[in-house]
Amino acid sequence: MSNISDAISKAKDALPDITPTPPKLKAISSAHDLKARLEWGEPALTILDVRERATFNQARLLGAMCMPIDELVERAQSSLEPSRDIYVYGESDEQTAQAASLLREAGFTSVAELRGGLDAWRAIAGSTEGANEDRQPPSPSAYNTAAQIKHHADTQSRDV
Repeated sequence: MSNISDAISKAKDALPDITPTPPKLKAISSAHDLKARLEWGEPALTILDVRERATFNQARLLGAMCMPIDELVERAQSSLEPSRDIYVYGESDEQTAQAASLLREAGFTSVAELRGGLDAWRAIAGSTEGANEDRQPPSPSAYNTAAQIKHHADTQSRDV
């Protein structure tokens, strides 16, 4: 009997560790990277929108926090842990890069620039909210899971 137990134990030890892990934060992230992280279920991250409050109120990534770039460092330091995973986006990739740089210089260690911002997020059918977003009816495929999966797979293969 112990030979069988030993053989089972050796076989288990020989197996690779296949414990699933969430996608890692990348310094330059695509909308797909963020969506994959959110789809993991417990992403442990914060999304910061550094555009002006009025623009933020009109449309934003679902769950994003508004921290206009001129208040960014002060507000982030008072409300976020320096090791927190942060995804930041702005009006343009240049504003996004500037905001990420400010956060890194202030001691935040896990900051990702969301390339393409809100437009890239919309291009992959990411969830949004805001005054303008509420007025737009959902697309015909919004409730068609198969169509959403196909759209995600199609956009995954191209840069948005």
